[in-house]
Amino acid sequence: MIEKKPIVFLLLATLTILVGTVITMVLPFRWINDPKLAIASVKPYTPLQLEGRDIYIREGCNNCHTQTVRPLLSDVERYGEYSKSGEFVYDQPFLWGSRRNGPDLARIGGKYPDAWHVKHMKDPRSMVPRSNMPAYAFMQQPLDTSLSERKMKALGFPYTQADLDALKGKTELDAMVAYLQKVGNDIPWRKTGRAEVMGELKNPFQDNKAVLPEAKALYREHCAQCHGEDLKGEVGPDLRDMDKPDAAVFGIIYSGTQAGMPAFSDSLGKERTWKVVTYIKSVHRR
Repeated sequence: MIEKKPIVFLLLATLTILVGTVITMVLPFRWINDPKLAIASVKPYTPLQLEGRDIYIREGCNNCHTQTVRPLLSDVERYGEYSKSGEFVYDQPFLWGSRRNGPDLARIGGKYPDAWHVKHMKDPRSMVPRSNMPAYAFMQQPLDTSLSERKMKALGFPYTQADLDALKGKTELDAMVAYLQKVGNDIPWRKTGRAEVMGELKNPFQDNKAVLPEAKALYREHCAQCHGEDLKGEVGPDLRDMDKPDAAVFGIIYSGTQAGMPAFSDSLGKERTWKVVTYIKSVHRR
């Protein structure tokens, strides 16, 4: 029996560990660093984005938010296309994280307009009522740029004096928003991942006043944070003069826009989206 031959057993165990180490740790680095996996559209951080990233690390945001979408159906349906190694070529260190006390942020860039992020950072519950995220209103203080140039040189990032001069007068909040808008926004995943509605679009609740109370509640839950409870607009535009056809309004809500409005196909579904459309158009008619 092999267990009665300790020297042979030790050599075989060592060989097994070495083979496993090569397969799981050495070879993947060769595959991951393949130049073919590079993504041309991924660019280095600008000075403002880099300062925002450092503030993100300073405040421990990566303790609650991951920045990697796993190739699982649940992840892809909620957050978008799964993460590729080429997306993180300029991340030193990586901020993949392992906990999701808050939502994953790998695809947050471009999902909302700057004004949404500003309001959310100052008072998270004003945008997400059930959020347990602390407020970061103190980030309105001036940005410390004393080490900006040294950090850019240390990381080997291209920069110009004009880029550094543009930091003057900026706040920490400006830097944080710039960083969040950069994350995941260098690849065109959002355009290909939009939910499209096929077939004829006809509002099943048109002129149905019975659905207005529920529709108003849905609007307040999902839309009022950006467009105001009275539809006068704030982060998003004023909706009181929404003279677009019902089908067009449905498409905007259901599929989102490239201008910073997310899709509500998952959170509302078709039927509830039509109810929100009905409420918005009823206000317009009044």
